[in-house]
Amino acid sequence: MSKERSVGILGTGRYLPERVLTNADLEKMVDTSDEWIVSRTGISERHIAREDQASSDLAFEAASRALETSGVAAEDLDLIIITTVTPDMFFPSTACIVQEKLGAKKAAAFDLSAACSGFLYGASVATQFIKSGMYRYVLVVGVESLSKITDYTDRSTCVLFGDGAGAAVIGPVEDGMGFLSFDLGADGSGAESLKLPAGGSRKPLSKVEPGSRDNFLYMSGNEVFKFAVRVMGSACDRVLEKAGLTKEDVDFLVPHQANIRIIDSAMRRLGLSEDKVVVNLNRYGNMSSASIPVALDEAVSEGRIKEGDTLVLVGFGGGLTWGATAIKWSTKEKGRE
Repeated sequence: MSKERSVGILGTGRYLPERVLTNADLEKMVDTSDEWIVSRTGISERHIAREDQASSDLAFEAASRALETSGVAAEDLDLIIITTVTPDMFFPSTACIVQEKLGAKKAAAFDLSAACSGFLYGASVATQFIKSGMYRYVLVVGVESLSKITDYTDRSTCVLFGDGAGAAVIGPVEDGMGFLSFDLGADGSGAESLKLPAGGSRKPLSKVEPGSRDNFLYMSGNEVFKFAVRVMGSACDRVLEKAGLTKEDVDFLVPHQANIRIIDSAMRRLGLSEDKVVVNLNRYGNMSSASIPVALDEAVSEGRIKEGDTLVLVGFGGGLTWGATAIKWSTKEKGRE
């Protein structure tokens, strides 16, 4: 029986829209304050897409940069997975639109919806395709245009979310490197805690009453917070156990950027110092499925993450869902001369 391929990330990229929405700007829009937002969330500003920018536009920019850093050509991609809750439209998939923009003519393409856990779900799916030998190169892009579904009259949610895209080209790496384990999960009993009520078959937009806010994101903050604190720590524990690692082996934690108190809880659970945790929440807010790949790309491009480092990526989101992975970092492709 042939040995399974080792699979890892060959290159990363990110894109943030130019417009920045600060807490001072929000003070003029809703009854809130910079002190209130920072003390409860850790967020100071977030990036907002232009009216004429859709998720595919953001994804294309991040994907182009990931392809450049990986050295993989768009025409060599076998599959494109876009993870998002804000697709350009229900169909065709945003992945198909990005495929055309990139010129990745031989790539299969589909979208995956797991909210803020999406990038980890997508990376797991990509890894299985490559391990099996079916594909060699898979592009995974976490992208969100959450400003398009955010209610800027609701002070409990509008301070949280931002737009952006993070991408990774996934492929074969040297034996023993790359993704060591995954832990994915869902708890559908919490589906009502974080949702976009209207726009699907349950409540089509044509049935939304005038003045209703059902076409905007809804979140029960307390319920999601309690779930997140519980699941971030347990998912980290399980993914390390599956990989045969201990907390002491972890060089960096790259968590979903939702709330600084949730990140602090995961950091304490792993016994890590602040310099071992990648945090950009203050500058970008919660970008859902884009948050982990954007944070990862920043840490890599800044030289913080180096060859051979052990990383844990962990997130949670609507569904409710969660995901985690342990990675032995290497961007060296196996078999490339």
